[in-house]
Amino acid sequence: MTAPFPKYASNDGVIDAAKAALGDALLSATESVGEIRLDVRRESVVDALRTLRDQLAYQQLMEIAGVDYPDRQERFEVVYCLLSLTKNHRLRVHVSTDEVRPVPSVTGLWPVAGWLEREVYDMYGVLFEGNPDLRRILTDYGFQGHPQRKDFPLTGFVELRYSEEEKRVVYEPVKLAQDFRNFDFMSPWEGAEYVLPGDEKAKGEAPGAPTSANADGVKK
Repeated sequence: MTAPFPKYASNDGVIDAAKAALGDALLSATESVGEIRLDVRRESVVDALRTLRDQLAYQQLMEIAGVDYPDRQERFEVVYCLLSLTKNHRLRVHVSTDEVRPVPSVTGLWPVAGWLEREVYDMYGVLFEGNPDLRRILTDYGFQGHPQRKDFPLTGFVELRYSEEEKRVVYEPVKLAQDFRNFDFMSPWEGAEYVLPGDEKAKGEAPGAPTSANADGVKK
């Protein structure tokens, strides 16, 4: 049985309505894989999102995400995912920036943006002007760098541990023991040449184990 209504509303007319409502704040509007993307000017993002909320009925801010393009002059994109409950429709608003140019905070439009902006700041280092509590939210106090940047090392810069000598948590440069640098990339179906404890069972009975009866023995 199919539902009497579509899972998502059609995109027909959405871009034209956005262009008419946003005016010069809109840089571009595209449709791809069934989704609408609006690129707006960074300095106009608050007014643009207010217009989308109040005039085009995109009432809910579902998420604020970050994207890193290291080769671009403005390497970061801040993506606002909006939902219209009355239209059953979603769209994305994109803003570009770099490490030093702050993005205006939208906490005045949606209070939940305070937490979402803090996450983007923590993971990417994007600054949000006007956020009343812009500090890390996922990483530890004293954490160095921003983990979701493409140039952030997979092992991080420092590691932490509790020092019994100093009776506190200490931060130290990451050091990988040589044992962890030796990898065996052989296919698991080929089988390793070394013998691990318990492998002798796969090659026959273990020393001292009773011989199991075969099918012929059981039949007799």
